[in-house]
Amino acid sequence: MPFADRLQNVETSAIRELFKLLGKPGIISFAGGFPDPSLFDVEGIRLASEAVLRDAPGPVLQYGATEGYGPAREQIARFMAAKGMPVAPEGLIVTTGSQQALDLIGKTMVSPGDKVIVEAPTFLATIQCFRLYGAEVIGAPIDADGVQVEALECLIEEHRPKLVYLVPSFGNPSGAMLSLERRRRVLEIAARTRTLVVEDDPYGELYFGAAPPPTLLALSAEVPGSRDWLAYCGSFSKILSPGLRVGWLAAPAALLANATMCKQFADAHTSNLTQAIAAQYLALDRMGAALDRVRQVYAARARVMAEQLRAVLGDAVAFDAPQGGMFFWARLAGGRDAGAFAQRAIEKLVAFVPGAPFYAQQPDHSTLRLSFATADAAKIEEGIARLGQAL
Repeated sequence: MPFADRLQNVETSAIRELFKLLGKPGIISFAGGFPDPSLFDVEGIRLASEAVLRDAPGPVLQYGATEGYGPAREQIARFMAAKGMPVAPEGLIVTTGSQQALDLIGKTMVSPGDKVIVEAPTFLATIQCFRLYGAEVIGAPIDADGVQVEALECLIEEHRPKLVYLVPSFGNPSGAMLSLERRRRVLEIAARTRTLVVEDDPYGELYFGAAPPPTLLALSAEVPGSRDWLAYCGSFSKILSPGLRVGWLAAPAALLANATMCKQFADAHTSNLTQAIAAQYLALDRMGAALDRVRQVYAARARVMAEQLRAVLGDAVAFDAPQGGMFFWARLAGGRDAGAFAQRAIEKLVAFVPGAPFYAQQPDHSTLRLSFATADAAKIEEGIARLGQAL
């Protein structure tokens, strides 16, 4: 069949392909980026669902506005305000997960041949999304404190990108947290160069100790002109339930209007039912207690993984223990190939994701991503022991 030329710019996700190997009995997986379903507040979601279907079944089972279900936009605005981001309900649209928000930004902003800067490494689906719309995707180096702003500034000056995409808090796959100083510098650079910065924030609530610095959106009030060049993508997938598929996009009015138009063509609107359930859940004020539990569990699992990596793999692997999120980002010593290591690990019935696909350019084949979110302490200990056998 004569498929669209744009499909030549992308390929099937390496992570999704890896999942095909995970059906073996007894395998321990550190590969997925999924939240632990045992930590979902099922009772709270049940209460919210019952209230929605009892009190207002008609509107939530009907077609709705592309911008989003009114009570959901109001509750999301309230949720954001509590995090220092005052946004009016009409200043955001509800999307089918934050993944759709990124796709809408690609549709509205990226023309073939445009340049987009992302972190190196970054969320794989973002690279694929922007390439699908014809972008040349350029990687900016990062470290444990997030994107290196001096390098980012040089890349912006050199390439004049259509946009910059960042995950400031506990990025996927890096686990890095952009420092407060660097966040301010990013905003200053955006305002000075008039470059759109897309802030993706699915993990910011999953901190283990102190909360991360304020979001770029929250800090933009301190940097004149920066708010006009900032889009914020939020999601309930990692902190409430990915099955609800409720995310949102807050952006300058012109971008938001065009994104809404493109969403009309894509899916008309995100499910009113799941929007209403999320809104009712927020109104019940159960999120805080649920997040406290998730943070405690993930923090404990991250500690176990760090301890086991040091004890079992020792100098064979280097990493910075994350301060939140769901991932460890590690590098094999001596430039060893993580792809080959992953194949040997599968034979030992343990899985992780090699790091190379997370780079838009010049992949580091010695890197790998490990998720601790869905494995308890015993599985983490056994899984890392198997990794030791696969070295």
